[in-house]
Amino acid sequence: MDNFEQELLFADLKATPHISKRQRIGHLPSLPSDLPAYRVIRKERRRRSISAFRQGGVIEIHIPAKMSRRQEIEIIPEMISMVLRRENRSRKTDLQLFQMGVELMLEYLPDFDVQPASINWRSMSERWGSCTTVDRTIRISDRLVGAPIYVLNYIIFHELIHLKIPGHDQDFYNYLNRFTDQQKCEAFLEGFELGSQSGGSGVIPAVNI
Repeated sequence: MDNFEQELLFADLKATPHISKRQRIGHLPSLPSDLPAYRVIRKERRRRSISAFRQGGVIEIHIPAKMSRRQEIEIIPEMISMVLRRENRSRKTDLQLFQMGVELMLEYLPDFDVQPASINWRSMSERWGSCTTVDRTIRISDRLVGAPIYVLNYIIFHELIHLKIPGHDQDFYNYLNRFTDQQKCEAFLEGFELGSQSGGSGVIPAVNI
């Protein structure tokens, strides 16, 4: 898991899928080419259980060390799908993002004379968030859908400051320093970014533990 609190996205599955003798013969199945970054970790202590969760931007799939390669390949898409479904269920609505922004303004920026018009999710791979001062709209990267609330708050707060200060000068950082747990959030985001970059899109070398 990351250095800081992260939620286990789902509990261990209690049984591995049954693979018939006929299925074990022949070529191994191929994996879809559009899977998000993932890492398979084989653990000697595991006998039957399988679990998966997101760590640092990468989906980790923990399986028994003795599981066959065919079983591993067949379980990977299912486990990734389960993680993504769980993340989607916990996804904040755009209205909830806006409400979070309003609460952050009241707590940390009561002296601001400008308010956001909207705060929405947006598919962004290069930024965590963006702000357009002209129409006062804020966009948050959907890569943060499964991130802890304190991290989401931090990114929204960052963009709220841009409603008044477009750049990153000292005045900007004076406001940003009002946010509690700033270093904790930065460390999480750095770990998330490193995890994503290490695998890009697709598989990261498996690990045996």
